[in-house]
Amino acid sequence: MKNNREIVDQIILLAKQQGLSLSELARRVGMAKSAVSSYFNKTREFPLNRLTAFASALNVSPEELLGIDLYPQNVYPLSHQTTKIPVLGAIACGAPIDAVENVDEYITVHSGTLPKGNLFYLVAKGDSMYPTIPDGAYVLIREQSEVEDGEIAAVLLENDTQATLKRIKKEADIVLLLPDNSSYDPIIITKDTPVRIIGKAVQFFSNL
Repeated sequence: MKNNREIVDQIILLAKQQGLSLSELARRVGMAKSAVSSYFNKTREFPLNRLTAFASALNVSPEELLGIDLYPQNVYPLSHQTTKIPVLGAIACGAPIDAVENVDEYITVHSGTLPKGNLFYLVAKGDSMYPTIPDGAYVLIREQSEVEDGEIAAVLLENDTQATLKRIKKEADIVLLLPDNSSYDPIIITKDTPVRIIGKAVQFFSNL
């Protein structure tokens, strides 16, 4: 298995071979250009918890970056398939979730790491779901109109275009949107304050 410096050298080589600029690589992994540059210059140790993000950005597996051979001699995987996942901003009223006008950007990820379903990212804003989901995290959402009690959902409040992330709690005729941060109050939903569940939170990644 490669050491930290060898992993960085492999990332630099792959980026060069694929014609990826430092700025584009930083964008794909959701990090500041200065942070990626510090890894390349070896003035800052490469964080292994970011290995999957860099592997996805470079269309390789994490094992390939680590130098681990998962396949017997002369046996190779058919392909390293990737998927472009939209990052949604304001969601137009009545439009499909993944409509072009809703999309701020796309993030390319390794297909093998993805759950099934129609997927999109939302950027967490604020600390109401801390410590479970930090501010600024990219949260992967699977589109669905119902979630189980206690699961985290992306919810559109009435007359709002920005989805909020909250834990769902159902009690009799009301639904509670619960923050994980005890500094915030629950949002009480009744028939007079309708909401629309647009998906379930399934994964997230966060910048350093």
